[in-house]
Amino acid sequence: MVGIKVQITKYIDDDPQPGIVECRLFDVYGKEWVFQDKSVIFSSDILNADSNYPQPGVIACEITKSWQGADGREIVSIDTASPWAVEAVTGETDFDVLREQIIEFQ
Repeated sequence: MVGIKVQITKYIDDDPQPGIVECRLFDVYGKEWVFQDKSVIFSSDILNADSNYPQPGVIACEITKSWQGADGREIVSIDTASPWAVEAVTGETDFDVLREQIIEFQ
């Protein structure tokens, strides 16, 4: 499975369990995207209000396209709706990011 690296920036609430956290992603254009969901969506660590933030996280995604940018960097389009229906707080699920932001995980 592939995922996009994100920064988990804060703990929001204990309800529903296991708790809600906020994370941020910067796309290839420098735009910041904010996500809020259950902590287990972004991390296998047990997170709570006493955890240290920020910390690394991952959103599972699907790569839908890739190309080389004018500056030579590899860019990929990702869809966070697959496989776990994750969307930014504004509803978007499609993002263009650098290939180096993508990781393989289980």
